Amino acid sequence: MIKKQHLPWVVLVLLTTGIKVFSFFPDAVERYYSNGIYQVTARLQRWLLGWVPFSVGDVLYGLLGIYLIYKIIELVKLLRKRQAGKTYWVSTMKRVLFTVLLVYVSFNLLWGLNYNRRGITHQLGLSTKKLTKEELSEVMELLVYKINKLDSSGKINRSDLANENILFGAAISSYKNLGKKENIFEYPVPSIKSTLFVYLGNYLGYTGYYNPFTGEGQVNTKVPLFVQPFTTCHEIGHQLGYAKENEANFAGYLSAKNSRDSAFLYSVYFELYSYGRPYLYKLDSSLLTKLDKQLQPGVKNDFRELQHFFLQYENPVEKIIDKLYGRYLKANEQPSGKVTYSEVIIWLTAYYNKYGKDAL
Repeated sequence: MIKKQHLPWVVLVLLTTGIKVFSFFPDAVERYYSNGIYQVTARLQRWLLGWVPFSVGDVLYGLLGIYLIYKIIELVKLLRKRQAGKTYWVSTMKRVLFTVLLVYVSFNLLWGLNYNRRGITHQLGLSTKKLTKEELSEVMELLVYKINKLDSSGKINRSDLANENILFGAAISSYKNLGKKENIFEYPVPSIKSTLFVYLGNYLGYTGYYNPFTGEGQVNTKVPLFVQPFTTCHEIGHQLGYAKENEANFAGYLSAKNSRDSAFLYSVYFELYSYGRPYLYKLDSSLLTKLDKQLQPGVKNDFRELQHFFLQYENPVEKIIDKLYGRYLKANEQPSGKVTYSEVIIWLTAYYNKYGKDAL
């Protein structure tokens, strides 16, 4: 007979074990979780909190930060008074372990199991393989053409993106347009918001993030305007259940390219070219140099502006966070770490091979 005080532990351990075993079966995850349970819980989260005009998740994280600082101060006081005995440490470790299990279970049930699904390439029937120089060159040349073509028109209404209603509304419309063609990308009950920690985001090096505990997509609206459309579409991709960064990037691309806003189109092709540059550099650095020189002066200015923006916020903490985040990605089915973001260029090439240049 299980004692009443042990029941929560038993439930958490069983759920943790069940989640781990279930994660080994991507077909089952895709069918029963990503296209089943998650679609219900995610919509419910957005319905409950989407109407709130600020990020509830940021508030909760802020309160958690304050609580942790308080507990650290409390611990320091106990250590100074030599009152932190064996009983205290055993009790503390039990609470920490219980919290870790609770967070693990909540994270995976609310979103994290999407890391183990078959994913977007399976849904779209894309065949991904090692990039060849010829394939990548064709795609990169096309991206340069697209960016240059949008250099002027993409800047006419760029200043309007500073208005969050316009920015988020245009991203929602992009997914609406995409959803009419592919219903797997339908985005009901939107919940995309500006993060309350924009300046912290600048110093920690993130342009947006998804909060699995509240279902809110967060965008750092203090980064350069031409980055924000693609970031917004990327975070909505996470909300739709594309947990891996290359998946969210590809969903972001597919939606943004269906936008009628030139600023959105410019943003997506600018980002894709950026992600493709390291790959082309490895295969043919001279060709990359040639393509970079072909960019319009306005595009080159945007690259310089973006570089300057990140350089001015560089700090030692950001580098630590960057490494920790890379390990987090590797622990969640993304062995390439932060390079996973750039892997979208592989999928873009597969999309190009399947549908031709007109599809890009």
